[in-house]
Amino acid sequence: MRLFLSAYRFGAHSDRLLGLVGTPGRVAVIANACDAWPSAWQSAVTSDLVPLRRLGFQPEVVDLREYVGRTAELEQVLAGYPMLWVRGGNTFVLRAQFARSGADLVIPRLLAADAFVYAGYSAGACVMTPDLHGLESVDDPAEVRPACGIEPLWDGLGLVGKRIVPHLDSPTDPEGLSRQLARDYRAAGIPFWALTDDDAVIVDGADVTVLD
Repeated sequence: MRLFLSAYRFGAHSDRLLGLVGTPGRVAVIANACDAWPSAWQSAVTSDLVPLRRLGFQPEVVDLREYVGRTAELEQVLAGYPMLWVRGGNTFVLRAQFARSGADLVIPRLLAADAFVYAGYSAGACVMTPDLHGLESVDDPAEVRPACGIEPLWDGLGLVGKRIVPHLDSPTDPEGLSRQLARDYRAAGIPFWALTDDDAVIVDGADVTVLD
């Protein structure tokens, strides 16, 4: 299993992402964390396509909404890419769209077969953790039902053993919500990684590395 989990895009470690992937090629861009914000969806996607192309990738959007009830087809599509790029947005909306499309079954199965690298940032990283409780302080679960038609899910995919607090001390978090979430997790004895916008967690087989 190969994972690149960060708070913001490549962080300061695009070289390590390239090291996981090898030669850049096609990449499936999954932007469904932004599904609650239709007016911003396309611009959010475009903002990720440009830096991916600069690194030599050939990004192609895969919209999970098109695969609701078509899980087998989704598995075939995703298996054709050497990397998934799962961007940030609302973690609860992303988790719901994973469930509706069956991505929450397909992605772990394909990762276990080492079919691709999963690169996710912010919501795309948090959804891989064991549990999403606490993230409601930074992402609004109430956006799930209007966007997805189901109730919020509170479990992550559990492919890493710790929760993730993204955007620690980031200019995008002027209220310090991420630092407060880190304090809350620490007080509750919950294992977590707090990631600045430069940091990343890399999983390569049995090796887990936190890069700051």
